[in-house]
Amino acid sequence: MSRLPILVLAAGLLAGCAGFPQVNPDVTSVPPASSEARQAQAFSTYLSARFAAGEHDLHQAASYYGRSLANDPSNPSLLALSFFYASTSGDMDKAGEYARKVIATDADDRAARLALAVIALKDKDYKDTRANLAQSAKGPFTQLTLSLFDAWAAAAQRDKAAVEADLATLRAQKGAENLAAFHAALLHEFMGENKIADADFQKAMAGQSVTPRVLEAYGRFLERNGRRDEAAALYQAHLGNQGLSAVTVTGLQRVVKHEKPDAMIRSAQDGVAEALFGIAASLTGEQSADVSILYLRMALYLRPDLNLAQILLADRFETLGKFDQAIAIYQAIPPSSPYHRMAAVQAALDLQRSGDNEAAIESLQKVVADDPQDVESWTALGDTYRSSENYPKAIEAYDRAVSLIKKPERRDWTLFYARAMAKERTGRLDESEADIETGLRLSPNQPELLNYLGYSWVDRGRRIPEALTMLEKARTLRPYDGYIVDSVGWAYYKLGRYQDAARTLEAAVLLVPGDPTINDHFGDALWRAGRKIEARFQWNHAITFSEDEADKAVIARKLKSGLAKLPV
Repeated sequence: MSRLPILVLAAGLLAGCAGFPQVNPDVTSVPPASSEARQAQAFSTYLSARFAAGEHDLHQAASYYGRSLANDPSNPSLLALSFFYASTSGDMDKAGEYARKVIATDADDRAARLALAVIALKDKDYKDTRANLAQSAKGPFTQLTLSLFDAWAAAAQRDKAAVEADLATLRAQKGAENLAAFHAALLHEFMGENKIADADFQKAMAGQSVTPRVLEAYGRFLERNGRRDEAAALYQAHLGNQGLSAVTVTGLQRVVKHEKPDAMIRSAQDGVAEALFGIAASLTGEQSADVSILYLRMALYLRPDLNLAQILLADRFETLGKFDQAIAIYQAIPPSSPYHRMAAVQAALDLQRSGDNEAAIESLQKVVADDPQDVESWTALGDTYRSSENYPKAIEAYDRAVSLIKKPERRDWTLFYARAMAKERTGRLDESEADIETGLRLSPNQPELLNYLGYSWVDRGRRIPEALTMLEKARTLRPYDGYIVDSVGWAYYKLGRYQDAARTLEAAVLLVPGDPTINDHFGDALWRAGRKIEARFQWNHAITFSEDEADKAVIARKLKSGLAKLPV
């Protein structure tokens, strides 16, 4: 086994060191004269590498770690990290060079063997591909990857027995049933065994939710085998799902035009790219984003036109907050791709997230002009206007989106919620509440909706007992949301239950320390509960945290005179 598993080591060092200056790796410097100067420069380069890694700047991390390795060629940690960041930055040639050095001392290193197998597969050297896979260390997760990879290399060699053996290993992996059925279908279609492939496709379609890749693969399979009517029925059955529209709309257009599509998998390289993409998609969350990027880089190395892998790669950079890199990936997706519109919308949203609302709005205006019937584009435009605090324009965009929905479904609650917030900001409170109530009819257990409507009623002094019931339900659904806890406490306050209000609002302050509104509410409740010294303490916090001059003036008056006596 490897002395230093590369992915584990990389994950452990990704935290990086903040505050160290970066060094431009492209600047050629004069070699330092003394050994102390050389050591200082080497240490500076290493710290820059750590900093770049902590910032998820993969290209810079790869460059700095490569330079650090040149300063200390026998250091296994630097070799492992140089390999990892060369791979995640997309430099597979350099990654292969490092991988060969890794296996010279750790012959079964998983990541290095996987990289060398990918490079051999790219060169159509299937024997070398399978040899690298066979020499890799095995484990629960890697067994799945190795089985899929070997099955496709074996299929390229027309080794049916090996393919079936790999599929049997894959099917034995708990939780991989759908993945096994999908790749079994693709492999059998690739080897011309269409009857078996059809049965496998139907197993994959019977999973909990149909994914775009499974739907597209089966639809193309039906079209290619002269079953055009069945393909049309398949696409029609999923036409209402916006998440599948890139597949269904494009597929129906082909059927109408009697166009015969290519198979989804044209080669073993495509098959492995599909497998790597599927595994990367299962790795969610910031902690696994870098490893997911590693698999996606390998997938795109094998199949550069795998647009969904590009979209997922951009999504992973969004998770890391690297919006400029995500935008560049989205913009590289060609107009001929069925995912081009989706990518354009996401690129615009990333412009908005990075603070360039003007460019985001301009981009989305072009998107909706190209296709005025696209709900997602109008919704994204509304979100961007709302982010820019242009609430009237946001409402107009949301109105267009709502008008295009023939029959609102559960997933549409977010659209009505967004429009409600924009209407509330323009003083259209009754209309805002109507949108929230529509959202609740579509999705009754959404804490955001329950809290928004309940707090609105409490703040306006309306239907407070009913509002409290809604807010307590929201708190049950999301007990550690300080803003929801604040809403519950404020409802108690409005009902005159001051002891309950103080106790609840104290919990809210602990959950969201430093929020001026919550501290202000807590101070009011303490005052009414007879705890006047503590009340002033909370109001002092509120006035310190607040940036609103009008709110500060109100709190200042309370600090001076307290709350007015309640009427008898």
